[in-house]
Order: sequence, then structure tokens, then C-alpha cells
Amino acid sequence: EIGENGFTGCGNKQPVIKKEGMSLIAFMKGEEESDGKVILNGERVHNILKKIVNEDAVFLGFDQKFTKPEWLILTVLLVPPPSVRPSIVMEGMLRAEDDLTHKLADIVKANTYLKKYELEGAPGHVVRDYEQLLQFHIATMIDNDISGQPQALQKSGRPLKSISARLKGKEGRVRGNLMGKRVDFSARSVI
Repeated sequence: EIGENGFTGCGNKQPVIKKEGMSLIAFMKGEEESDGKVILNGERVHNILKKIVNEDAVFLGFDQKFTKPEWLILTVLLVPPPSVRPSIVMEGMLRAEDDLTHKLADIVKANTYLKKYELEGAPGHVVRDYEQLLQFHIATMIDNDISGQPQALQKSGRPLKSISARLKGKEGRVRGNLMGKRVDFSARSVI
């Protein structure tokens, strides 16, 4: 439908969205820099995606039987089973936990502090800092090689091995373990 201004759409001003670090910032066109600047956190983006009607979602390429736009934002984090993140037994009786286990502990700590400060009514900047910390821990658990972001490190200074690092590459899960397997009674020959 064509609106009053002669254009199609809802007629609302559309913001220019820029990425700064891990945050999305919306700038409203034609307004002052400070007044028109809105930080889009995960909850706000999730609410925006929820409001997309089914007809528009189909136009954007979403099949309503299998996907919805709001599912693009993580609301539940799946915890990998211990077989994916096994403990390492070192010499003697010492045990070391996997990198993912340490990262999950960081996520639980950040989430606990975030809940605590939200319930206590802490200042907005404190809650925002813990939201960003939680977002950093989840992002580095999934991919620790994000450009423009510092890597999550162990106490020794070694970068943590993320889920994506376990999957990709020659020694990764796909090429290293799933594609080619060594089997009995199989050989190569020259034809």
C-alpha cells in the first residue's frame, strides 16, 4: 500500500544501524547524534523480531512451519554433554576441566550476577555491563575468533578452544573424524 508520503511501507522513520563491538546502535535519521542514538540489546531486538507478522516473515524467506524471526536470538543456551567436554586426568590425581566447562561456569556466574543486580534494582549501567559480559562469554564459547573482540584466554594465556574451532579445520570434527575413516580390508591401488 502507498502511504501519505507517496512511499510504500509503514511510514515510520527507519534507523541506520551500526555495529560497535558486540552492540548494535540505531541512529534515527534527521535527529541529533545524542538524541537519536539507541542501543539495541538482545531483549529489544527479540521484541522487534517477534512483531514481524507472518506475511512479512514469508516475504523475508522464513517458513512459518520451521522457523520464526525471533528464533534468531538465543533465549535458551544448550549445555553440551560431558562427552563433548571431558575432564582431563593429569599425572597423579590432578584433574583439569575442558575449556567449554570453564566457559559454561563463566556464563553461569555472569548470569547469576545479572539476575541479582536486576532484582536489587542496580543502576542501569551496572546491569548493562553484566549483559555485555554475559554476551561476551556466550559469543566466545561459540566462536573465540571474532574480529574486533579480544579472545577469551585461560590463566596460562592460551586462547580457549571454542565450539567452532572444534568443528572446522583439518583436525576438526568434520574433516578429522567424520569424513574419512580407516577400515579393514580396504586399500588404494594404481589403476
